Amino acid sequence: MRRRKLVLIPLVAIVAVAVAIAIAVVLRKSAPPEPARLLPTAEGYVYVDISPLRKAGLLDKLPPVVPEGDYQEFIRQTGFQFERDLQEAALGIHVNGGKDPTGKLENRYSEIFVADFDSQRVAAYLRKLSSSVDSYRSRDIFNIPRENRTVRVCLLGPDLAAVSNLDDPYVIRGIIDRYGKLASPFGGPRLLRRYYRRVPLASLAWAILKLAPESGSNATYVLPGGFDLFFPPDTVSVISVRYLGSLSLKAQAFTTSPEGAARVADQLNSFLNIFRSLETSASGGDQDVKTFFDSIEVKANKNEAVLNAELPKGFLKKILSEPPTPEPEAQAAPAPPPPQAAKKHARSKRH
Repeated sequence: MRRRKLVLIPLVAIVAVAVAIAIAVVLRKSAPPEPARLLPTAEGYVYVDISPLRKAGLLDKLPPVVPEGDYQEFIRQTGFQFERDLQEAALGIHVNGGKDPTGKLENRYSEIFVADFDSQRVAAYLRKLSSSVDSYRSRDIFNIPRENRTVRVCLLGPDLAAVSNLDDPYVIRGIIDRYGKLASPFGGPRLLRRYYRRVPLASLAWAILKLAPESGSNATYVLPGGFDLFFPPDTVSVISVRYLGSLSLKAQAFTTSPEGAARVADQLNSFLNIFRSLETSASGGDQDVKTFFDSIEVKANKNEAVLNAELPKGFLKKILSEPPTPEPEAQAAPAPPPPQAAKKHARSKRH
């Protein structure tokens, strides 16, 4: 009996460790990506993971970017190029988070970048631009003046950078604090934690946006063509993009009632009907364009209005391909020289 107990004790311990590991893995999978969890409280979040597209070679078909001006100088001094070296990016949108030079409210942003860069060269470049450099938890915060605001930049790690242009200097410090607790799957802003589970698996890019405040009147957004779209109070949208041979787009609007969701779906369908007719005439009967618009579907399900669409592979190739160059034979032939010039040219050749 005693021997059986001695065997059971390590067995129970092994099972307990296995269960703990399984729970941790599940939590990590359901948690927002690490760069997004570093962001402060905001009204919207956007995330993109470019690395799968790079590995698949899809970005190799993009037209080359010719850097100019300040960006060209940035590349020269740092060796870093966004379209080549950026892997992940997370953005926090602070609605009316600051004021422009005229005193009007404007949006501000906080960003986290995961990229391949030389931290020493980037730090040297940032130091040149900075009006001052603060130290917090053994990390430098570069204060860079830009128009009516200060852009604060901190290199958190060898491949991780944080940026914020909010006036409050403690925002960037909060990002540094959260970086020390990055392993926790329970971290991240409340809006992100609550709605990230609505993001489909394997999404390359997604956005979580608070479209309307929790109280008050409907929020109005003007769509292309001057079409007004109204969202009831406390509406949150989750937009995601996946690549499964074609680009799959899903946009969800979460409202507080089935009536609100139905109203949003009806508005979207009305707008899409108008937009479809305009695009059909403008596209000249392009089959890929037609396939894309035919794939768009909007429906309401309880408190949720959902839009699904598929961007066909052919349409995607057209977007990624370079603009066509004229064929040599299509180019205008040089005009023949006038008779007198031709005679002079012939005499000069004889000499």
